[in-house]
Amino acid sequence: MSDLFQDLDDEEHFDPDAPLADRMRPQNFSEFYGQKALVSENSPLREMLKKKHLPSMILWGPPGSGKTTLASILARETGQIFVSMSAVTSRVAVVREVVEQAKNARRLSNRGTILFIDEIHRFNKAQQDAFLPHVERGIVTLIGATTENPSFEVVSPLLSRCQVFVLERLSREDIQGIIEQALSDGEKGLSGSVELSDDSMEFLLDMSDGDARKALNLLEMASLATREIEGVSKISRDLLAQTAQKRMARYDKNGEWHFDIISALHKSMRGSDPDASLYWLARMLEAGEDPLYVARRLVRAASEDVGNADPNALGVAIRAYDTCHYLGMPECNLALAQAVIYISTAPKSNATYTAYTNAAKAAKKSGDLPVPMHIRNAPTSLMKNLGYGKDYKYPHNMDESFVDESYLPEEIAGSRFYKPGKFGYEREIAKRLAYWDKLRKKIKSQKNRDVQ
Repeated sequence: MSDLFQDLDDEEHFDPDAPLADRMRPQNFSEFYGQKALVSENSPLREMLKKKHLPSMILWGPPGSGKTTLASILARETGQIFVSMSAVTSRVAVVREVVEQAKNARRLSNRGTILFIDEIHRFNKAQQDAFLPHVERGIVTLIGATTENPSFEVVSPLLSRCQVFVLERLSREDIQGIIEQALSDGEKGLSGSVELSDDSMEFLLDMSDGDARKALNLLEMASLATREIEGVSKISRDLLAQTAQKRMARYDKNGEWHFDIISALHKSMRGSDPDASLYWLARMLEAGEDPLYVARRLVRAASEDVGNADPNALGVAIRAYDTCHYLGMPECNLALAQAVIYISTAPKSNATYTAYTNAAKAAKKSGDLPVPMHIRNAPTSLMKNLGYGKDYKYPHNMDESFVDESYLPEEIAGSRFYKPGKFGYEREIAKRLAYWDKLRKKIKSQKNRDVQ
């Protein structure tokens, strides 16, 4: 238990055998790369430090953006004891021991304790709730780190007691600065024993994808794999590529990026951009997304954004779903691509979506209105005697297979929910509706003449 506690006021010692990313971890703000809006001299966070007031907080940002490093710097700047836990490997039961140690530290040395929880989103609701009383009483200052949107992954009572700070993906300039520092640092880094060509540096920056840890890990692995020439290891682009083997785009199937990217796909199809749509589709499939999940979203998009402007779009999407079901990945990727292209380039209409939304609102507002007697089902003699189905007019027996009849409850008769769009097949639907309206007027006019 005691090895969780770190007194960051002690002289810094590092393990020379530790990974390069750990050895190069910044110890203060002057060594910290990126997040200028968050850690600049006059930022709200630095102002809090000047006033010796550090609230519990959630650090939300992508991997390798500096969440853990920032938490340790904050502990060092405030002179507090730093306790680091990972939600992946630790149990909430350990928190009770941490709280007791924190109470003792407060009583014996009047020092506070920062409890850092990495990947706090991995704790479930009950586990997160366990932190509440200790945060409320100020026994510990909680700093939670997460790559996921805390609005979805951190319980509301805990989130309301924490200030959320957003860390951005590190820029190429930030990553390059970190790499150059690691190359030249004579104590913790590579001491100038490794050289990168401009081409190798560009490749390493591309592969890092804004993640400092990823960049340093790849640099270290490549430095170990290269041969020394005249006392200096030359790292080529090809060696970096072999070391990295295959870059996997960042994509969390259960997190915010999951929802952001499926949203990007849907909106790109809605915006009639097949190229962007194919890109987002590839991002998901190449990262291991379930193709059936993607196919279900395509079925939804076909109805929501194309609808009856091109009724074939729904069929194409359903056939893509069936193909995914029968073949799976990677064989079904082209069927999904075909459906994405079809939906993207089809005429667009949200008339079906709007019509159903309007009908749903009317249904909720009107309540349980009875079905008109003439269109009720009448399977028994009793129901027929009560008037169920009486005076129903069978359209196929009428001229032009059409009858002027109201099928809505009397209270909302005449309501129009569906208004066809102007493009694709819905232009034909609009013509039919207009023709039937003309027939209704003709029938009503004839009835009026008959009455007279």
